Amino acid sequence: MRIDRDRWQRRIRELDPAVEFAEIYRIMAAYEFPWDMTQSLGLALYRTYAVPSIGELLSTTGEFEQRTHKRYADTGLILDAVLAHGFAHPTGRSAVRRMNQMHGAYAISNDDMRYVLSTFVVIPMRWLDRFGWRPMSEAERVASANYYRELGRHMNIKDSPVTYQGFAALLDAYEREHFAYSPGGRAVSDATLALLAGFYPSPLRPLLRHVTLALLDPPLRRAFAYPEPDRATRRLTVAGLRARAAVERRLPPRRRPRYVHELRQFAIYPEGYSVDELGTFPVSSRSASAG
Repeated sequence: MRIDRDRWQRRIRELDPAVEFAEIYRIMAAYEFPWDMTQSLGLALYRTYAVPSIGELLSTTGEFEQRTHKRYADTGLILDAVLAHGFAHPTGRSAVRRMNQMHGAYAISNDDMRYVLSTFVVIPMRWLDRFGWRPMSEAERVASANYYRELGRHMNIKDSPVTYQGFAALLDAYEREHFAYSPGGRAVSDATLALLAGFYPSPLRPLLRHVTLALLDPPLRRAFAYPEPDRATRRLTVAGLRARAAVERRLPPRRRPRYVHELRQFAIYPEGYSVDELGTFPVSSRSASAG
């Protein structure tokens, strides 16, 4: 029985990544690679803690250490709202407005904002090149860069790269220059690792921490002052992820989208939620809203 595994690839080939980038990206994230995109976008955000100006700011707010799960889930749900509804939809606009309100309450440099944007473009592509069930197409790389460039435009981020290669060059250069240990960055990292392990049964949690550390590249581990995992753990982690990809390669194409808000680890609002209520509300943001 033919499973038509390339159904969504054919659809992507029909689309223009210069114009229909949001649809291509939605297919990637919700149909072709929902699990991989969730993991890799989480890793992308996690990398930013190794830049001291970002890690220390996140630690100072207390959100990632005191309300780790809420902060983690809200970030995913806000980004998910843009993906699922689009930039022009009222819900998508509300999600972008929430991001701008949160970021606008702090003195965050444009350089740091561009770097964070670059992680969302580059880290998922590198993850999928390594662990995806099929290779990435050039159209998907172009669409990903255009999607986040558009998001950056809505967030008033200046001078974003034009191409995927430009985002990759920015990310690599910024990390070489800025990755360094900071107490706040390490504290936020520890809280995040504890949260991710906490999604699994207690006996598995130490193993999950080791597996996560095995996925971190040496510069990132050094920035957090984590020990290097043993070779066996690194090999088993990579082998496990590639085995998962081999199984998924043989599955039929997804018929309905799988969005972040449907995942167990993001389901923290049993009574439902409004995008306008997600995230943090610093005093300056509340005052601006009231005015």
